[in-house]
Amino acid sequence: MTSPVIDVHSHYVPHGWPDLAEVCGGDDWPSLRIESPHEATIMMGTNEFRRITDACWNADQRLADMDADGVDIQVVSPTPVFFSYGRSAQQGTAVAGILNDLALDITAHAPSRLLPFCQVPLQDADAACRELDRCLDNGHRGVEIGNHVGDADLDSAGVVEFLQHCADRGAPVLVHPWDMPQSPRLDRWMAQWLVGMPAETHLSVLALILSGAFDRLPESSRIAFAHGGGSFAFWVGRADNAWHQRRDLVGSGSEHPPSAYAGRFSVDSVVFSAASLRLLVDVLGAGNVLMGSDYPYPLGERPAGAVVRHADLDADDRAAILGGNAVRFLDLTPA
Repeated sequence: MTSPVIDVHSHYVPHGWPDLAEVCGGDDWPSLRIESPHEATIMMGTNEFRRITDACWNADQRLADMDADGVDIQVVSPTPVFFSYGRSAQQGTAVAGILNDLALDITAHAPSRLLPFCQVPLQDADAACRELDRCLDNGHRGVEIGNHVGDADLDSAGVVEFLQHCADRGAPVLVHPWDMPQSPRLDRWMAQWLVGMPAETHLSVLALILSGAFDRLPESSRIAFAHGGGSFAFWVGRADNAWHQRRDLVGSGSEHPPSAYAGRFSVDSVVFSAASLRLLVDVLGAGNVLMGSDYPYPLGERPAGAVVRHADLDADDRAAILGGNAVRFLDLTPA
């Protein structure tokens, strides 16, 4: 039986939302400046954050692009600028509820093809669990979270509590880097995206491993890291060496060296080169790589899955990455 082609990494932005300052209090909330029927700009207060097209909210355009790329199913996740982890739990819950409900309006156009992932107020574990439950009951299929909450990484008590709840509910988790460090050295050449994002993701994978969080979480947890897991696959040997040589500083929290946890999480395929994809397969195993595109943003891959389709892979591995692994990650029943 042939699995559907599944893109696990795409984003949405609704075509407008209530005034968040009025609804939630505070200021400098995201808003949308509509410029034409097909173009808009996400604003942060009075500052431009990102220009977007109607592919962010127009289900018909999204489905047409999926058809052109040969994608059967797409996971539709929030755009991380809306996470709002630096706000109060009450504000974070309010904005999550607004965006999550609007996501259902977009995906309702094709519920068998567009699978919504929600966002949660990760700064408060109890509130995050409540919003996850509400969203799962309303039709969301999983959750996208940022890779840190302020200075707290994924191994913090609250985040681990939330990840445990996701496992209890059988909810898949997509970890996406966000809120990268800023400095003059990162202001050129989109270096926050080209250097900061891979480093942020690598750090968060190591946080779950070296803290022992993966040892405490059930093996039923389904956690995937965007953008190929950052730089983890390339540097896992260095992490293993440090674990063996300096366990007093590096590995005292984990039962095994980092490479032993390669089967505990998945990564997406948004690495843009066959050599990088081959490394992911060699290090993490073909069964732990999911096809993703980062649609519809300019730094995403179009056509979605192009590198997977053209890389020198075993036919079974290619089929698994294009969709078979995602069927398992999303707990879908094959057609």
